[in-house]
Amino acid sequence: MDNEELTLFRDMTRRALEQEISPNIEEWEAQHMVPRQLWHTLGQAGLLCPDMPEEFGAAGTTPQVTFAIIEELSRMGFGGIASGYGIHSNIVAPYIEHFGTEEQKAQWLPKMVTGEALGALAMTEPGAGSDVQSIRTNAVKDGDEWVLNGSKIFITNGMLADLVIVAAITDPGKGAKGTSLFIVDTTLPGFARGKKIEKMGQHTSDTAELFFQDVRLPASALLGELNKGFVIMMTELPRERLGIAAQAVAAAEGALDITVDYVLERKAFGQTVASFQNTRFTLAEVKTEIAVNRAFYEKCAEAYASDSLSAEEAAMLKYASTEMQCKTIDQCLQLFGGYGYTIEYPISRFYTDARIQRIYGGTSEIMKELVARSILGR
Repeated sequence: MDNEELTLFRDMTRRALEQEISPNIEEWEAQHMVPRQLWHTLGQAGLLCPDMPEEFGAAGTTPQVTFAIIEELSRMGFGGIASGYGIHSNIVAPYIEHFGTEEQKAQWLPKMVTGEALGALAMTEPGAGSDVQSIRTNAVKDGDEWVLNGSKIFITNGMLADLVIVAAITDPGKGAKGTSLFIVDTTLPGFARGKKIEKMGQHTSDTAELFFQDVRLPASALLGELNKGFVIMMTELPRERLGIAAQAVAAAEGALDITVDYVLERKAFGQTVASFQNTRFTLAEVKTEIAVNRAFYEKCAEAYASDSLSAEEAAMLKYASTEMQCKTIDQCLQLFGGYGYTIEYPISRFYTDARIQRIYGGTSEIMKELVARSILGR
């Protein structure tokens, strides 16, 4: 897809989001939930999993289109929905496409494209966040089935998900080398959801604790090779972090746009807020920070398209872009004064939605450690 086609697609996406989400976003924010119907609507609009193969009902585009949708959601201030969308279209669907059997692809991908099936990824546990090697959820072979037990926490799309990719120990004592992935149908007996986890931001991203009590899975539920779950997760992390960076850069751009509008209209001491040197210099700093990060993001996106994005580059991008997002949006909120601290003004949502970006997908501290290892070789 060339730049002109991508621009037309962005325009189409923006119109669809303005029609389907903008009129409802305040209500959904207040409810701390989006209706399940939203995912059907996005599917009908052709916005879910666009880069999946055409044989499964998708558009068969490049991943660039999926990133563009994430960007538009983020730029418009729909950070929570962008996160849920990213899990579904940018993580779960590619996991299945890249590592699933033909049976798994045929079972799940068409439904994910239409929105009939919403996906979630369950790695994090109460005692295992960025350190996925500390996972305790386990699956034990019993004849032709697997019996899954354990729990997961902070699972995006957890309350509404129809399928969950679950990381579990299948060879105890081997840590990462004994971890496997399973596709869990949430209608199976023994699967349960805890109450919705309330967060300081991203309220339209439903987040849940999930429980697995003697969930019997068919052998066909295994995703990829046995005990290769950690390898699969590491393989897919660059794309996940690229998606998070797409959110970060676009959200910062969206925050800047509404800040410029505000300072040009708001008056203080007989002149517009935009007239003060502090305002002008702050906006210049923010614009520059965003531009630098967008350039790096687009460089990494091109590298991913050619299958040359390294884990180190993805870590640097995730670290730099999310730190920038939080810093620049904080600067923008400051220019709103007291109004910026009220939920009446969208800048406050940009601010609270941003904070988790430095945590999920690997914390900033973990990103720095990964980069340091690439420098020092250990």
